[in-house]
Amino acid sequence: MKDRTLIKDLKSCINQIVTVKGFVSTVRDQKQMQFLVLSDLTGKVQLLHMKSGTTNDPIGSLISSLTTESSVVITGKVIEAPNVKLGGLEIKIDSIQVCNMAESPLPITADSSLDKQIDWRQISLRRPENQLIFLVQTTMEQAMREYWAQNGFIEIHSPKLMGTASESGAELFKVPYFNNWTAYLAQSPQFYKQMAMASGFDKVFEIAPVFRANPSFTSRHDTEFTSVDMEISWIDSHEDVMQLEEEWIAYSLDIIAKKHGNEIKEVFGIDVVVPTIPFPRITLEDARKVLNSQGHEISHKADLDPQGERMLSEHIKERYGHEFVFATDYPASVRSFYHMRYKNAPEVTKSFDLLWKGLEITTGAQREHRVDKLMAQAEEHGFGLKPLEHYFNFFRYGCPPHGGCGVGLTRLLMVLLNRPNVREVTFLYRGPNRLTP
Repeated sequence: MKDRTLIKDLKSCINQIVTVKGFVSTVRDQKQMQFLVLSDLTGKVQLLHMKSGTTNDPIGSLISSLTTESSVVITGKVIEAPNVKLGGLEIKIDSIQVCNMAESPLPITADSSLDKQIDWRQISLRRPENQLIFLVQTTMEQAMREYWAQNGFIEIHSPKLMGTASESGAELFKVPYFNNWTAYLAQSPQFYKQMAMASGFDKVFEIAPVFRANPSFTSRHDTEFTSVDMEISWIDSHEDVMQLEEEWIAYSLDIIAKKHGNEIKEVFGIDVVVPTIPFPRITLEDARKVLNSQGHEISHKADLDPQGERMLSEHIKERYGHEFVFATDYPASVRSFYHMRYKNAPEVTKSFDLLWKGLEITTGAQREHRVDKLMAQAEEHGFGLKPLEHYFNFFRYGCPPHGGCGVGLTRLLMVLLNRPNVREVTFLYRGPNRLTP
């Protein structure tokens, strides 16, 4: 690797011999010269070979045989070429090594359907716009971790094989286990985040896969995705969790804007807006009134539907100039049994959803930390107590007031980059009809 020069660094190598490594984007075979365009993760460069005019021209013959997307190693001299659009330079070829000749024709083109692109993901991911998505994802996760490190969080790795449901009895993948047991793939690290609070960890986070047996074919659902979770202790209400999340998001977007803002604008045509804090907040009851005044009655009375989410976000954007809004205080009937309820309004939970540009990206709440109330609320939701006994034990020997939230990483990327489908921002998508590649 020491002898490799990345394409982005070629401007500092004029009149030097370099070795570049990448994929063949195009080949132009003319009468007296041949041109290649080579791409790597950092950009594209044009390379030039002057034909010898004889039959003894091994480099020329090899270039003539190259197929698009073949992987090659090329050594040559970097020369200034002001008329070349790709950086105003090109490489005069001295030698070529073919590492892997791509079969021809390619199985996909830029116009192929999204499903076809995913079938051949290793090829479609070579496109600069797709590679940018995952460079942004990397920066996003690094920024998140910076925030957590600066604020005293502990990272946990919770098990993904569970003996009981972590959210509800539905949407579970069952797995045969030893001794004729049945295990379940984790829908969430929720129970174990709460155990960490009972363990005195104070603040924890996890970035890990979760699994939902949800037979949904929408643009924002998948059966396996990366969940970003946080939980904090000694809170007074869900307001503390919302303050944490808005600071964390603003911190992360600021770093993304500084590192990738120009390229995101160039490739996707959008500005990365670093939000001001605090984010606007609105109770679900007030949100319903806003939507009713606009002629939209929420079809699911206890929750926002997708159209309602979009309309509410437009209302907040128009009124406050803000892309984010917390919708708070959801009915207990549509929230998990472990969400804390208001003392004077037990039908309402201390919970929230965070909407960004019209899409829900987060669910969060203050959790119920008193075992007697937890058990009563579980029974109210139709859960048997015996399967949850290990969970209830977390709270029998002292547990602080706590709360947290979970964020879908692909939804964050989807909204940030204005992509229409989570499939586009997922390295390898999993859905009801897809288990490959």
